[in-house]
Amino acid sequence: MSSNSSQNSLKTLCFFTLIFQLVNSNSLKSTHQTTKLDESLTYIWPLPSKFTSGNNTITVNPNLTLDFTGNTGSGSGVIEEAFERYKKIIFKHGSNKLSKTGDYFDVNKVTVIVHSDNHELQLGVDESYSLLVSKSNEHSIIGEVSIEANSVYGALRGLETMSQLCTFDYGVKTVQIHKAPWFIQDEPRFAYRGLMLDTSRHYLPIEIIKQIIESMSYAKLNVLHWHIIDEQSFPLEVPSYPNLWKGAYTKWERYTVEDAIEIVDFAKMRGINVMAEVDVPGHAESWGAGYPDLWPSPSCKEPLDVSKNYTFDVISGILSDMRKIFPFELFHLGGDEVNTSCWTTTPHIKQWLQDNNMTSKDAYQYFVLRAQEIAISQNWTPVNWEETFNTFPSKLNPRTVVHNWLGGGVCPKAVASGFRCIYSNQGFWYLDHLDVPWEEVYYAEPLEGIKSISKQKLVLGGEVCMWGETADASDVQQTIWPRAAAAAERLWSDKEATSSTNTTSAALQRLEYFRCLLTRRGVPAAPVTNFYARRPPLRPGSCYEQ
Repeated sequence: MSSNSSQNSLKTLCFFTLIFQLVNSNSLKSTHQTTKLDESLTYIWPLPSKFTSGNNTITVNPNLTLDFTGNTGSGSGVIEEAFERYKKIIFKHGSNKLSKTGDYFDVNKVTVIVHSDNHELQLGVDESYSLLVSKSNEHSIIGEVSIEANSVYGALRGLETMSQLCTFDYGVKTVQIHKAPWFIQDEPRFAYRGLMLDTSRHYLPIEIIKQIIESMSYAKLNVLHWHIIDEQSFPLEVPSYPNLWKGAYTKWERYTVEDAIEIVDFAKMRGINVMAEVDVPGHAESWGAGYPDLWPSPSCKEPLDVSKNYTFDVISGILSDMRKIFPFELFHLGGDEVNTSCWTTTPHIKQWLQDNNMTSKDAYQYFVLRAQEIAISQNWTPVNWEETFNTFPSKLNPRTVVHNWLGGGVCPKAVASGFRCIYSNQGFWYLDHLDVPWEEVYYAEPLEGIKSISKQKLVLGGEVCMWGETADASDVQQTIWPRAAAAAERLWSDKEATSSTNTTSAALQRLEYFRCLLTRRGVPAAPVTNFYARRPPLRPGSCYEQ
């Protein structure tokens, strides 16, 4: 799943060669010039499905109020908390905190109407919304700002869009909405729009994870795939097997059950599901720090020992405990990069294989299927990396979601066999591949090679993957952003709409604008056009041109 280290070294050398050339050229010299944005473009990211706009500029009252119509239970709490968050984003300038007596504003209230009382957050929840922004006058009985949605999570997406329409005018020191009136009807193209976060290769503090979840909501991503544990460390508390987190790097780099619940709840308030991953049978060396019997032997530590029922008892205990934390219907069981040489060279496992008339390939299949049965018994739908499908497709549980990563052509094969699929082609959507430019991320297509409409529906969506070998709290966010936003628009916005009205040049300007929106909101997003992602700017200049 991770990058090849020798390739990374070569890429690093190429990068510094480029920097040396730039430093010794005139390319770093800069003269003053004013940046002008193309006013014909729509600076909403991701681009809405359908929208119309006008040519008026209207003002927004810093004492903006909320009028929520819907169930008064938990749904109102989601909307009310979100409204307060967005007010802080929109009215962040000190000169614009409170309106003065006699001030007139066009927009004084946001009306949110939610039609459903069901606030469960699961795959395929209705995230559609309509947004009307109009100047209140004698001709407009609706007026103000109105968001209408079938679920509170659709209303959240509408609030995000509304916040992106609001800009601060430094001349009059007032928040304004340009190109009013706006009428937007919007819905996502795919139900699953994810970001994978790896907290095993480098521990990420809870506050950093929350910041990433917050920034995901700005791009309308809706699944955090939490790759919590791997061979390097096991930071999660598992009450049924309390020694497992002895596999953490240190006693300070751990997540308690309460920490994990807090992250799940924080994400839900932003319309984001958390899909946990326990990668088996490979990538599990850290488990043996607390329970050495899980290793095939002290000198051969992975994959997990396939011959012992104890191994599956531990997996069952982990999943049982995690089911109390993670309500999302999908659970990732990994299954990738399994080198079975420990099984064929460790005497007791070799004997077990012979006794059961199994090859190591058979044992790999046996392990994956048994782990799937455990997950299904916990009322989870199993997700597995594509190697499981590539190796024994006819044996996988039909509920399996195949997670593509190795390259193209996997989702077409998976959906042709009746499986659902998640697209994460490493050539485009692995964010630790720092030399992949934004446009390759942007134009990667999850439905490539799938012509049948019915088969296209089996592609749940896709996710960008932030593997953590070379990313920690110091640089993970600028590695994620802004390239993750390029994938976010591909997953949310209608493909025809973005291709017909959005040339590469226009998409770049819009993405540069969104990157600057992220930085204004406190997200350390790197420049869009750097040769090497997450690097700082190479020269002076406007945020909107880099």
